[in-house]
Amino acid sequence: MEFYKYQGTGNDFVVLEALDGRPAWLDSATVQAVCDRHFGVGADGILLIERGIEADWFMRVLNADGSEAEMCGNGIRCVAKHLATHLDVKDQVIPVETLAGVKACIIDRDDDDVVESVTVALGPPILEPSQIPVAAEHNLDIAVLVDGRQFVGQAVSMGNPHFVIFEGMGLKEAEVWGAKLTAAPVFPSQANIEFVEVLEPGVVRVVVYERGVGLTLACGTGAGAVGVAAVLTGKAEAGEPISIKLPGGVLDITVLPDYSDVLLSGAAELVFTGEIDVQALMAARPE
Repeated sequence: MEFYKYQGTGNDFVVLEALDGRPAWLDSATVQAVCDRHFGVGADGILLIERGIEADWFMRVLNADGSEAEMCGNGIRCVAKHLATHLDVKDQVIPVETLAGVKACIIDRDDDDVVESVTVALGPPILEPSQIPVAAEHNLDIAVLVDGRQFVGQAVSMGNPHFVIFEGMGLKEAEVWGAKLTAAPVFPSQANIEFVEVLEPGVVRVVVYERGVGLTLACGTGAGAVGVAAVLTGKAEAGEPISIKLPGGVLDITVLPDYSDVLLSGAAELVFTGEIDVQALMAARPE
């Protein structure tokens, strides 16, 4: 099967056109094999472009560990670019259905009709604890104790659960504590963990530990959650662009003043294309 390798701010994906639905051969073990960076293609996940019900197109997000996620902010920008460049969708606004609802993707083209960037309307943040979900009475200033260390963070869902901690952290340390926090009992569906350093008003540095993936170079919904948490805690202004500096690059987030939407802007790039020989891939995988 032909595949397309994309990256958005270093968050990389294998994109498959699955217009007839998820292929029967693409089970959890095969997803893990494809995403393996040594024995497979290598990716943070697989994105399937399927026919939608509530919109023309549906994006299915399969994490590198084989689990399925509700939404992916960087991934949907890659899917939108693929729709615009390879499936000849000419609309400036492309609605894409996800398990977290339909998201509007705004295509920014240059004078030569080349897609330069994609802005995604992520939708309103979910702040009700039971819907995030988080086992707490409120979503702000939640104290979580893991291995004797307490972290205080803000729980936000952007269609998937996030826990935003305003504490700068290096990559190695974030990988250790992120793995412990994501599986904490307070998060019944686990959570994506963001460690945030405020550099100046409207500018933050973020390291993300993504559930089902691990430490990543970027996370689009995570950037959205950080923007929302920053506005809620007075560290950034609603209605103004917030610069999210991630290891893979910079994303811009704008939280509307009434919290009715969160806008995510950034580039998405096609890296290479190829063919997946599933039998050869699985036969070469070490036991």
